Amino acid sequence: MTTSFRYTRPVPPRAATGRVAEVYRQLSHDFGVDEPVTFVVLSSAPDILTATWALMRESLIAGPGSRTGKELAAYGVSQANQCPFCVDAHTVLLHATGDHALAERLVRGERPENEEHARVLEWGRRTRVPTPAAQPYPFPREHAPGYVGTALAFHFINRMVSALVSGGLMPANAQRLRCVRSLAGRSLSRTVRRTAVPGASLPLLDGAEPGEAPAWAGDRAVGPAYAALLRAAMAGADLLDADDQDLVRERLWHWDGRHPGLELEGFPDRRERPGARLALLAALAPYRITDEDVAAWRRPEHTDHCLAHLVAHGAFLAVDRIESALSRSAART
Repeated sequence: MTTSFRYTRPVPPRAATGRVAEVYRQLSHDFGVDEPVTFVVLSSAPDILTATWALMRESLIAGPGSRTGKELAAYGVSQANQCPFCVDAHTVLLHATGDHALAERLVRGERPENEEHARVLEWGRRTRVPTPAAQPYPFPREHAPGYVGTALAFHFINRMVSALVSGGLMPANAQRLRCVRSLAGRSLSRTVRRTAVPGASLPLLDGAEPGEAPAWAGDRAVGPAYAALLRAAMAGADLLDADDQDLVRERLWHWDGRHPGLELEGFPDRRERPGARLALLAALAPYRITDEDVAAWRRPEHTDHCLAHLVAHGAFLAVDRIESALSRSAART
């Protein structure tokens, strides 16, 4: 899988050291892909990289619930966030689970034949709207750490990919061909169907106390992983002054899940408040970030590490709104 990076020059996997190198090793073993750009793009910010990998691994890969169901939830999330790169990736991964007919129904825009699958897919789509509608989970409550963790992981990953990665999943968008999707999935099938040991990613975190795990995670490893990503992403707030932080949080407080219009009404001007604009775009419409937006904010002291942290901060503020809504909804059912 090849692509390009929009605004950063990530550490090539072969040159990586320390925790970053260990993340790549786990990715290759547990995810089946040696250099997934969704994670390579985060390599300039190791705390973000390791926590993102831990959250995805401990929910989608090692968490409770069927892999097919969690892939469907991630597919629905990626559709809702208008992230075609991730939609294509989850189509391939559904082929990897052996659900070839299901994957192709989704490509054609058709509803899954299995009613349980259809409900999970729709649940994933609806998680973008941060309102605590009291609806039962479309999966057993004991599987919530896997499904909720997966949904939140991809609300974050979708935003980071849309903001910082360009290009398709494969060269020349070859994934649009059914035979290519199927073959790519089959190449990952052994890894996807292998049982992963929960908690293996947690030693990669920096050792600091991550904070309190959310209630939906129970005692599963996904809880510390989510708390670690929250802590790492919130550190990006230091790249905004107090007024910009207040502006971004106030806008997120009133967000109803809708994508902004073409005029980006209500977004700060890039010439006046470029940092706040970037953070808000990362939260609500990362695919609308332009070269001009990044150039207006970036100064000589703003490294790739800084850009990754600012985008992650905005992205996670949206994730945090969604997580709060899901937690309140779960508490009512």
